[in-house]
Amino acid sequence: MTEDRRKPLDLLEPSVTRGLVARFRLTALLGRFPERQLWAAFMFINGLFSIGLLAGLAMLTRTPMVFPSLGPTAFLFFFTPTLPTASPRHTIYGHVIGILCGYGALWLMGLQHAPPAMVMGVDPARIGAAALSLAATGALMILFKAAHPPAGATTLIISLGIITKPQHLAIMLLAVALLTVQAIILNRLAGIDYPLWARRAEKAKG
Repeated sequence: MTEDRRKPLDLLEPSVTRGLVARFRLTALLGRFPERQLWAAFMFINGLFSIGLLAGLAMLTRTPMVFPSLGPTAFLFFFTPTLPTASPRHTIYGHVIGILCGYGALWLMGLQHAPPAMVMGVDPARIGAAALSLAATGALMILFKAAHPPAGATTLIISLGIITKPQHLAIMLLAVALLTVQAIILNRLAGIDYPLWARRAEKAKG
């Protein structure tokens, strides 16, 4: 067996760079700059725009429209958009599972109205909520074939008491949906074969 000596970027997204070149005619730039720099610029511009927009909405509405787990979701959207974990289906399902498991763990441990762990510290009930929320989120994402790693952060944000009000949980899901819509628009404008819901291979399996 011969060793695969291709670069990591070649293994991850060879079609993405071709899509960018086809849409924006970046052949001249590719001749002057390495592929890694071009890809980093794509991530920087889209990450700046998408998270900046959500942060602006959070400021205007005074709601948690931006929260930590949106960061890794945006990274998946704009660096590995053709992987199943970055598809809209995996993203929406994953965060829904994370939100439900996080709040369910709070409810089971009687912590739905308790101050966050960073204020009150960690006690046995909080340990149970955090562990249960993450374990349930991971298991359900596997069962529903909707693995999206950032959802593991979403469920801990809730089970650790950082965001707990039901109306704020709905806003978290709205923020995920808005970021997903941005990913669909921006990736498709760049010429990337980004799905509207699930990748064709996922639909065939379904």
